Amino acid sequence: MTIAYLDAAAHTDAGVAYKRRFLDTLDVLPGQTVVDVGCGPGTDLARLADATGGEGSVIGVDRDPLMLDEARRRLADRPNIELRSGDAAHLPLASGSADRARVDRVLQHVPGPAAAIAELHRVLRPGGRCGMAEPDWHTLAVADEDAETSRGFTDFVAGQVRNATIGRHLVRLCVDTGLRVRSVEPIAVLFRDFGTADEILGLRRNCARAVQAGRLAEAKAASFLRRLAHGPLVAGFTFYLVTADK
Repeated sequence: MTIAYLDAAAHTDAGVAYKRRFLDTLDVLPGQTVVDVGCGPGTDLARLADATGGEGSVIGVDRDPLMLDEARRRLADRPNIELRSGDAAHLPLASGSADRARVDRVLQHVPGPAAAIAELHRVLRPGGRCGMAEPDWHTLAVADEDAETSRGFTDFVAGQVRNATIGRHLVRLCVDTGLRVRSVEPIAVLFRDFGTADEILGLRRNCARAVQAGRLAEAKAASFLRRLAHGPLVAGFTFYLVTADK
């Protein structure tokens, strides 16, 4: 994902709403140490730092040096935020060193989500809490009179994601790791504006790729996009927001 895409997604109405709810369920307290796994350009680090107060600390971990560089630039004036290079399956933190940990739209991309959740368990202190927010791309639905093309679009998009259905599996993976699940919330992400849906879901981009891959007929894909652009548009998918304690 590009920095521009991550910024755009975070500033949609749906992005603002679920991130606010995510912070509420994580229940960060003043003085705590919080880890954001896959922090990207630092989108959520300032909010976490505000919640920990002057005595707390926030550690952002990401494997992409460009993301870390951007996060450092954006957060240069926040002394209680530390950035570290690392992988979700091998976090650069000592065992039992964090009170809270979060991972947001990262597990859908990692080779081993179970190993990443095991790492969350490892770095948490006893009584610590982690939160995970992940989509289920097979719930993607784009309303159109051509149901076959719409289903084909969903199947193609889901096929581009390593762990397309990770959202529905979070509870099982947490339990398998030894975490105690506190809450499971489905969050509906709805788009009514073509421009926003095109930016976040890649309507035109993914239709073009699906045509090139022989997954959608070119004429039907073009008609599909014309109808969506002229509206009314209804498109959405489901996020799963899961919190668990150690």
